Amino acid sequence: MDATAGLMFEHGVQNTSIDDVRAVCGVSGSQMSHYFDGKRDLTGRVIAKRRSDVTAFHTQPRLHGLDSLAALRAWADACIADVDRVYRRGGCIFGSLVGELIEGDAEMHAELAAGYDDWIELFRLGLCSMQRRGELIEAANPRHLAASLVIAHQGGAMMTFVTGDPEPLRANLNAAVDYVCSFAVAAPRRTRARRGRG
Repeated sequence: MDATAGLMFEHGVQNTSIDDVRAVCGVSGSQMSHYFDGKRDLTGRVIAKRRSDVTAFHTQPRLHGLDSLAALRAWADACIADVDRVYRRGGCIFGSLVGELIEGDAEMHAELAAGYDDWIELFRLGLCSMQRRGELIEAANPRHLAASLVIAHQGGAMMTFVTGDPEPLRANLNAAVDYVCSFAVAAPRRTRARRGRG
């Protein structure tokens, strides 16, 4: 599955054949047909793998559950650090699949939508924790903010891939985190004690 996902990321779903997978993995046609019911089944498994990969990236220890403004900044920095290895090479590992398969059948479309739901939920949970701790104002809508973060990522990833310029990804991610910060509870101002007149 790693090899297939890599091929589809590098060359696209349409340009990756069963024979390509066999050649890279060094397996026979009978082995492929034993484990996979054709190209559509293989593609569905890649969607599931990429959903898992997105979750793994966002739940790594250095991102601290995405439950603080500092953690969200760390997430943006981690994505930007991958710009040459990932985003300029093929775009987003999940979004690139969506771009090719969004016109697919209803079942595949539902799998792609579920992947985005999973992704948004990771952010929503962290933002809800922030709100419970009193770090976000009560008027903040965690689901709205979570969706904004994912949407910013996807738009920036697409433009960075198309243009080869890392700035769209960097600008979008930083702007999205700034947007979340605009809902932060302001720290109380410290007032200097007035000196009495002697």
